[in-house]
Amino acid sequence: LQSLWLVAKGFTVAVVTGVPLGLLMGWSRRAEALINPIFLLLRPIPALAWIPLAIVWFGLGDTGKVFVIWLTAFVPSVINAFTGVRNVDPVLIAAARTQGASTAQVIRHVVIPGAMPMIFTGLRLSLQASWTTLVAAELVGAFFGLGRVLNVAGQDIFPGMILVGMAAVAVCGAATTWLLGRVERRVLSWRPAV
Repeated sequence: LQSLWLVAKGFTVAVVTGVPLGLLMGWSRRAEALINPIFLLLRPIPALAWIPLAIVWFGLGDTGKVFVIWLTAFVPSVINAFTGVRNVDPVLIAAARTQGASTAQVIRHVVIPGAMPMIFTGLRLSLQASWTTLVAAELVGAFFGLGRVLNVAGQDIFPGMILVGMAAVAVCGAATTWLLGRVERRVLSWRPAV
């Protein structure tokens, strides 16, 4: 439950911050020119490299772990939202403008629905990255969670418990991915089934 809670918080913050930023960068060349250099500078740094700094900044509590999960999940959500906007057919945007749609209406009714398939691809990648990073984040200074179970089992040389911890991560990851898939099918119900 502790691990699920950390993943849910880190993933939610990544979605709330990453998707709008990707949409903004995809829609506005000026925003892309301003934000992309910073993004490209920070992007190659592995999230695990931030763990020591997160401990210094936030201590051993949950905030540092959520921060590291957010960093990992943030990148795919930004990149896929950006790509989704850029892949929207310009003819559709021009047609909406011809019909008198304002910029806000074009974004709401053309750009965001057109980008949604790529956005959900990014969300799936973000969720998987959240689970991968969670275990690494919980290996350091965690009192609860699956990472803690794996750490203690490794120190006690207890392969059975290591396998149980790994299986728990796999089951939780698969369950949350399945839930996200259900949300995707509901949100994208207008798409024909493939």
